[in-house]
Amino acid sequence: MVNETASVEQWGIFEVTLHGPGEGNPFQDVELTAQFRYKHRAIEVDGFYDGDGTYRIRFMPDTQGEWMYRTQSNCAELRDVEGSFSCHAPDAGNHGPVRVAHTYHFAYADGTPYKQLGTTCYAWTHQGDELEEQTLATLSSAPFNKLRMCVFPKHYAFNENEPEFYPFPCLSRGSSKWQGKWDADVFEGWSFDFSRFDPAFFQHFEQRVADLMERGIEADIILFHPYDRWGFSTMSPELDDRYLRYIVARLSAYRNVWWSMANEYDLMRSKTMDDWDRFFRIVQERDPYQHLRSIHNCHGFYDHAKPWVTHQSIQHSDLAHTLTWREEYKKPVVVDECCYEGNIPYGWGNISGLEMVHRFWEGTAHGGYVGHGDTFLHPEDILWWAKGGVLHGECAPRLAFFRKVTGQSPAAGLDPIPDVLFMFSCVGQPHEYYLTYFGTHQPAQMTFRLPEGERYQGEVINIWDMTVTPLDEPVVRNAVVQLPGKPYHALVLRRAD
Repeated sequence: MVNETASVEQWGIFEVTLHGPGEGNPFQDVELTAQFRYKHRAIEVDGFYDGDGTYRIRFMPDTQGEWMYRTQSNCAELRDVEGSFSCHAPDAGNHGPVRVAHTYHFAYADGTPYKQLGTTCYAWTHQGDELEEQTLATLSSAPFNKLRMCVFPKHYAFNENEPEFYPFPCLSRGSSKWQGKWDADVFEGWSFDFSRFDPAFFQHFEQRVADLMERGIEADIILFHPYDRWGFSTMSPELDDRYLRYIVARLSAYRNVWWSMANEYDLMRSKTMDDWDRFFRIVQERDPYQHLRSIHNCHGFYDHAKPWVTHQSIQHSDLAHTLTWREEYKKPVVVDECCYEGNIPYGWGNISGLEMVHRFWEGTAHGGYVGHGDTFLHPEDILWWAKGGVLHGECAPRLAFFRKVTGQSPAAGLDPIPDVLFMFSCVGQPHEYYLTYFGTHQPAQMTFRLPEGERYQGEVINIWDMTVTPLDEPVVRNAVVQLPGKPYHALVLRRAD
């Protein structure tokens, strides 16, 4: 049996669809893989059962040219299926998956710099088509290029609605009322058939991942979280592992996928550190494309030095620590949660828009990246941070401005440069570009210790009013630079000679 030759773009998705047994429990009984070959290279890819006797194998080719494949299975109907396809140049806007670059930064597979500007919509894929389409419309005109999102539905304040789909067939329903906690007794009455998956849930979820990909947005997929009333956070190790293998088989071919082992992993009391290590290893071993991998904390940090962690995903409100985390782990720092712009009665969700934007600039000025959230009270509990919809804060245009300014910085990234200023952090690339953010300080003048004999053109940035004011004169070593004497300004120096 040979599948018809097809063509797919580089870093696109080539899918093999097969028909086989639907009786019994194909999720556990049937094993399916395929080997994809390009010249001397061979890549092993897991297949998965998609219900109704349908099996799929998805592959993301990273090299242009002719590829061959052949399936392996313990089922005769699925075994030794052969075929080929042609991989052509990527379409416009397709730069491939994001990788770590220059130790502390990111770039797409084709070398294009990726400068993370993320937001959070934890449960947006569980809200129904109308609200989800509104979320996508909002994202289409927003500045964000990454979205943190949970696989499992969420049980927490402002999150009491039931999802349309569940990852496992639902046998009986329990209480859905928020009780201010997420312990095991909350989800009494819920019952699922954990021996099999519900393909409709994953089909819907992966469609939303594809919707983000079409918009150039990375999907930072949170595999576990503690906010649960259904029992998904307390599955057995066997079920956890089966779930991880299944979702990696389904989603790893999407170029915009990032893997986050958990949101606030240290609140999941039923999991041990050995469990988290095992989850990382499963994802690392099963993902042929080695998408980015992280884990998010509430209080205590996971050991980001472990080899399967590609970058740091951190919750912390003090962005000045970014430099310390960089130096401790020698990996990119993404402060995915530094509090959110909003007005809810929780300290993590009621900072001002100015403070939110300030933290983006501060984290950047210490060599890291920052994440956004929008948590404004809503009569129907539609908060962007959880359910999506529309943005209610004042951040988005200022973050678009931030993205424009930082997007013009060197491709190698913004790294700390010592001894340029007294008591202020400076980032950039020596002899090329310097960015200093003054934050709440309001100097009226500063002296920069730039390299001898070099000249720089300066621009004063107002981070809230979104203005760029060029300096009248070039800046040289030890020149006195006149500044506005007001808070929330930055200075950019670009090599002029």
